[in-house]
Amino acid sequence: MTNINYIMDMTKSFLDGEIDCISYWLDFPYEIEKRYRKMVREDREYAELIYDYLVEEGTDKYNDLTDAQFKKLIRKQYKYIKDVASEGFM
Repeated sequence: MTNINYIMDMTKSFLDGEIDCISYWLDFPYEIEKRYRKMVREDREYAELIYDYLVEEGTDKYNDLTDAQFKKLIRKQYKYIKDVASEGFM
């Protein structure tokens, strides 16, 4: 799951303060677009979950939120994805 791991690691780096808000907001959708087909081949359910929660309900909300609110939202979405994945939907 190289591409999925890359995307989740990128999000973790943002949450850990290694990537700033604007860079994450700009780079994350690009990386998803570039890797999505490969992610689906790796694990369709996981890829769709990431797209739904970190793009549609995550980075797409950036313009409506402060940086702190955006980071809080991404943290919540990231945690949800990790929780679902650990329950073994895959």
